[in-house]
Amino acid sequence: MRTVIQRVQHASVTIDGNIKSSIGNGLLLLLGVEEADTSEDVDWLVKKVAALRIFDDENGVMNRSLVDVEGEALVSQFTLYASYKKGNRPSWFRAARHEISVPLYEEFCRKLSDAIGKEVATGEFGADMKVELLNDGPVTICMDTK
Repeated sequence: MRTVIQRVQHASVTIDGNIKSSIGNGLLLLLGVEEADTSEDVDWLVKKVAALRIFDDENGVMNRSLVDVEGEALVSQFTLYASYKKGNRPSWFRAARHEISVPLYEEFCRKLSDAIGKEVATGEFGADMKVELLNDGPVTICMDTK
C-alpha cells in the first residue's frame, strides 16, 4: 500500500462538476493499493498516518499529529503504482484489481475514521476526480507499507 500524504489548509474532490467531499485543516491522502496488500498493510498505515507528527506545536516544531490538532482527513484512491521503466506510457500492472483494492480502500477509510475520531472524507473509487488542495508547509510525505 502506498500513500502520498499532504498537510493541507483545505482540500476537496469534485466529480462531474459537483464537490463530493471537502475538508479544512488536516491531511489529504492519495492512496494506492497493490495486489499483495492485506488488512495488515491497512492497520500499519492507519496507525502511522494517525500518529504522524507533522503539525506545528506552539514553538513551530512539527510535533503534533492529526489527532492532536483535531484535523480532518480526505482519502482519495489514486493510481500510485504506475510502472514507467519501459517506454513512455505508464502501465499499472502492480495496481490491485477492483475486487482487492475497493475493499481495502474502504477498510482504510473506516479504520482511519475510527483512529482520528471523526468521519473521513472520500473520493469515489474509479471516478474521474478533480482534487484541489492548498498544501500547508509545504509538507508532502510518501509512505509505503512494504
